[in-house]
Amino acid sequence: MPATASRRKQLTQRLSELDQRLREIEGELDAPHSRDWDEAAVEREGEEVLEGIGAAGMAEVARIKAALKRMDDGEYGICVKCGDEIAGERLDLLPATPFCHSCAA
Repeated sequence: MPATASRRKQLTQRLSELDQRLREIEGELDAPHSRDWDEAAVEREGEEVLEGIGAAGMAEVARIKAALKRMDDGEYGICVKCGDEIAGERLDLLPATPFCHSCAA
């Protein structure tokens, strides 16, 4: 199905972008801290933000990998909760979603 192939490409591309972003975040978190206490405090605050962004990124990676597995298993586009078909418009907006509109609400 062409729509699934297009969505697979979109998800794979997003996965690649996230991988790159998460590597950059990891590199920033591994960087040494300043010896100045004030600067070090600001750096630590920035790290908390980066950790939050990293956690959100890893959660998105998990959702994308689950969607790709559903594609491989022939279950993509079917709500994992109720078994109804997920509307194409919803998948266009949220290609990794496992839920139909009703179950997501």
